[in-house]
This record gives sequence, structure tokens and C-alpha cells, in this order.
Amino acid sequence: MTTRTAPQDPPGLLGPAPARCLVLCLVSTAGTGAALLLPAALGRTLDLLLAREPAASWALYCAALLLLIALLDAVETVLGGTVTALSTAWLRRRLTGHVLAVGPRATARFGPGDLVARLVGNAAQAGTAPAARAALFAALAGPVGAVVALGLISPWLAAVFLAGAPVLALLLRAFARDTRECVTRYQEVQGRIAQALSEAVGGHRTIRAAGTEDRETARILRPLPELSAAGHRMWRVQGRASGQSVAIAPLLQLGVVAVAGVLLARHLVTVGEVLAASRYAVLATGVGVLVGQLAGLARARAATGRLDEVLAEPPVEYGARRLPPGPGRLELRGVTALRGGRAVLDGVDLVVPGGTTLAVVGRSGAGKSLLAAVAGRLTEPDSGEVLLDGVPLRELTHDDLRRSIAFAFERPALLGGTLEEEIGLGLPSPSPARVRRAARTAHADDFVRRLPDGYDTLVADAPRSGGESQRLGLARAFAHGGRLLVLDDALSSLDTVTEARITEALLNGGAAGTRLLVAHRATTASRADTVAWLEGGRIRAVGRHEELWRVAEYRGVFAEGVEAGAAEGDVADTGVVGAGAWGAGPVASGAPDGGAPKRRPLERAASEHGVPDGAAPESGAPGKPASGGGESS
Repeated sequence: MTTRTAPQDPPGLLGPAPARCLVLCLVSTAGTGAALLLPAALGRTLDLLLAREPAASWALYCAALLLLIALLDAVETVLGGTVTALSTAWLRRRLTGHVLAVGPRATARFGPGDLVARLVGNAAQAGTAPAARAALFAALAGPVGAVVALGLISPWLAAVFLAGAPVLALLLRAFARDTRECVTRYQEVQGRIAQALSEAVGGHRTIRAAGTEDRETARILRPLPELSAAGHRMWRVQGRASGQSVAIAPLLQLGVVAVAGVLLARHLVTVGEVLAASRYAVLATGVGVLVGQLAGLARARAATGRLDEVLAEPPVEYGARRLPPGPGRLELRGVTALRGGRAVLDGVDLVVPGGTTLAVVGRSGAGKSLLAAVAGRLTEPDSGEVLLDGVPLRELTHDDLRRSIAFAFERPALLGGTLEEEIGLGLPSPSPARVRRAARTAHADDFVRRLPDGYDTLVADAPRSGGESQRLGLARAFAHGGRLLVLDDALSSLDTVTEARITEALLNGGAAGTRLLVAHRATTASRADTVAWLEGGRIRAVGRHEELWRVAEYRGVFAEGVEAGAAEGDVADTGVVGAGAWGAGPVASGAPDGGAPKRRPLERAASEHGVPDGAAPESGAPGKPASGGGESS
């Protein structure tokens, strides 16, 4: 099995730009080395001046060191920003690629808002880690080098400093631990707020229609006190560490200077060495730099942990097999899919003969959309398998799978670009003729041509209703082609006339291969070759629509759709069909290969609502079709 995912982790801790990170480390260390040489040079210059000896060369050395320190600091700043930017960009590309490779499971677990927060904020914080590690080495080299320099001046000076060093080390260790806990909590609350905001943005029309803007604002901002508490705790931790270090560091510096004064009085060190020792004591107790570096690393580690949670989700695996020639026969064998511990699909067995149209119907929550997703491997079943022309979908290569199966959804995602690019999305080299032919089949060509720039109109500049968006999604599916076309309630926003025309085109050459339709309207089911009635996650029966219509419970499936449509303000079809023979007991599968039922021609008028001429509706069926019609906006 092969896996399509983002590139693997780079070797070591230097991130995706190891050469730049290594140069940054060298530059930082060189800057620290220059800073360690400066006190010695200043002390030597002072001794020469006090002895009234020539000191011009040493003064120039001091000036050169100051210039070198400034230059190295500027280079370090530029390199640090570059390394951080490259690391952040690499992390975002890797996380984006991994989320797309995992598929809908990532969104189901983390939520789109939290994923965006991790991709934007946490990736930026985690991207600072390589530069912070390089700078940390230099930050550690400063105190260590200063202690060594103190030892070279006098072992007593180093001993005085080392006596209090363990206290500083314990402070830094506690600071790093507490900071990471605070930052992790802070980032988690940020993710919850982002998720709530994403939900509100997605449902803004519902919120506005209900007049609940204030309530939603309060819901989004409800974790704000928790976020504030986590933020204040971070400041308290950092302030406490800084305060404690400020209290201890001067004591150590004072101790070093006092011992240096005693040594000077005994003529064991010079005045210049006392000056150098005082500067080295400051460098050795440079806890402020270490505190900042450790705080940055703690934030980066916490953010990296949140990214690792996403990257731990296994991506979808693909096989190496190719599809043999075939008509597009679809088969589900014992398919079970769990959601929230509940079997939404429970041991589904279903066969769709190649070249036929199957409508999947059922009450809300029966598992229709999940069955459609499983049939096209947008999601994996927990058990069982799905085959296309005898080959399990999980054994197909990624390109062969996606080339063979096309989808259209209730709310198609239009991702930007021009309308022509949207319709041809996923095609290696979409031709204008193919795009326009698919648009005509989906009855989208007329309204696209009415736009000022036609097919070159940007999606953002194309005002459209919900039905027009669905037609663009259908056109995309028709342009894609393939052996299997899955329409997941992709006709729901169309008026009955447009739906009838698109369905007629669909069933009479508009889309080759096999067609699986999730249907909420009786008219859609009536035009399919076969209907699979899904109930409680299982196939209740498979047969012709007019045969199943004799069952009152089957008619109730569409009555529920009418009530739901009325509640949403949509116009729904009634879809009554005349009587026909239907055998007792559920049918386990569709018609065998080669035995597909002959399509009924689309009658006009009453037939568009599923009522044959002269057929009276049975008890419990609606008496006449709903009047009016129009696309939802």
C-alpha cells in the first residue's frame, strides 16, 4: 500500500533549512565569542593606560570588536527571521498536505476552526524552534564562557560564582516547565474560540435570521476569561522567574566584584582584570537572555505538540492496482461505518450494475450521505469493502481512483479562480469545449454566459443562487467523467423543471457509466433504474420506485422530506407514483449484471411529479404536487 502525504520530517533539529540554521548558530556563537573577548580587551587597554604605556592598538582592537559585535548581531537578526519564515512555511505546507491526505476525518476530529488555528498560529510559533535552538546554544555559551574567563583571571572568582549557580539552574528549569504548561493551555483555548467562530461564520445566515447575534457572540467569547487566566499565568510565571533571577544575579555579581577587590588589594589581579571580572560576572548571570530563549522554546514546543496531534492522524493509504476495462459495476460487501460509537451503516450489501442509475433514499439520519462517501472512498468503512469493477477501492492507485469516480454535492465548494477553472477542477488539461459541454448538460451555460466575463468571471464576482451553485457543481462532475458518478443530494436546490431536464440529460447520455444518487425527492427516485431504501443503516429493500411506492412506510420517507422542506422554506415535490407489483420481503441487491431494468421514458406534466396518467394516489400519499418552484438562494 502507498500513502499520499506531506514530506517526512527533516533530519535532526535544524529544521527544513539546516544550512541556514547552522550558519545562524555559528554567527550567534561568533557574536558571543566577540562579546567574551571585549571585557578582556577593555581590561588590557585600561591597564596600559594606567601604566602610561602605548594603548592605541588595544583601543583599536576594542573598537573592532564593538563593530564586529554589531555586524554579527545584524546578520543574526536577518538569518533568524529567514530561518523562522522558512520553517513556518514548511510546517504549513506539511500540515496542509497531511490534512488533505487524511481527508474528512481530520475535520471531524479537530473541527475546521481549530485546524485553522493550528495551521496559522501554532505553525508560526512552532516555526521559531530551529532559530531558537541555534540562539540557545549561543546564549548558553555566554555564561559558560564567562565562568571560564573568571577562572582564568582567578579561580576564586569562578568559585564564588559557581557557589550560587545551582540556584539559577533550578529557577530556569522550573520556569521552562511552568511556561510550557501555561502556553499549552493558552493555545488550546485559542483553538476552541477559533472553532466556535468558524461555526458562526458558516451559519451566519441562520444566526441573522434567528436574530441571535448577541447570543452567538457570547458563545464564541465564553472561553475568553479562561484565555485571559492562562495569559495572566504566563506573565506571572515569567515575571516571577525574572524577579527571582534579578534578586539572585546581583548578589552573585556583587560577590564576584567583592572578591576581585580583595584580590586587587593583595596585588593578585590588576585594575583592568577587575573591570573584566565585573563584565564577566554580568555575562555569567545573563539569565534574562536565557529566560527569553527558554520562553520562546516553551511556546514552540507547545505549538509543535498541537501540530503533532494532527500529524499523528494516519493518512489514507492507496494501493498499486489499476482498474481493468469494465462498465463501472459498484459493489458494497458487508459495509459497516461507525460514527460516535454508533453504526450509521450496518452490514450494507449492495450491487449497482454497470451503466445503471441507483437512487438511495431514506429518512434523515439513515446514512445516505455516508453511504455515498463510502462508495467513492471519501471515507473508509470500519469493516467490509467497496469494489468497482471487481477491484477493491483501497487497492487502487490514488490517480486511478480519483480519475474513475466523480462527485457532486448539495453545497459544492467553489474554491476561487474563474468559473471555467472551477468546472474543470481536477482535470489534467481541461479543454474549453469539454467545460462548456458539461455546463450545458448541467443547464449552467445560460446563466454563465449572461455574466459580463462569461466563463472567465471570477467565482467571487459571480452572484448566484443556491441552485446555480449546484449546477456549477454538477457541471464539474459531468466534466470530470469516469465510471462512477455520485450525486449526494446534488439536485436539492433546483426547481422541478430544471431538475427534470438535468435528470433526463443525466440518464440519456449526459454522464456515462454508473450513477449513484442520494435522493430526497420522489421525482428523482422515480427516474432512477433502481431504488435502494436505506433504513436504520441497513438496506430495507431494493427495487423500482413504482413497486416500492405501494409500501406506506416508503411513501413516508418522502412525506418527511416535504415537511423538512417546508420547515426550511424550500419547495418540495410530492412524487406520487402508481401501483405496481412488489414482492414480499426486502431485496438484498440490485439487478444482476446485464439485467439492468429498462429506463422509463420521462413523461410530461404529472409524470414529472411521479404520477402516471390516470393513476390515483394511495391512502397516505399526497394528493397533488406542491405548487410553485424555484431555486433557493
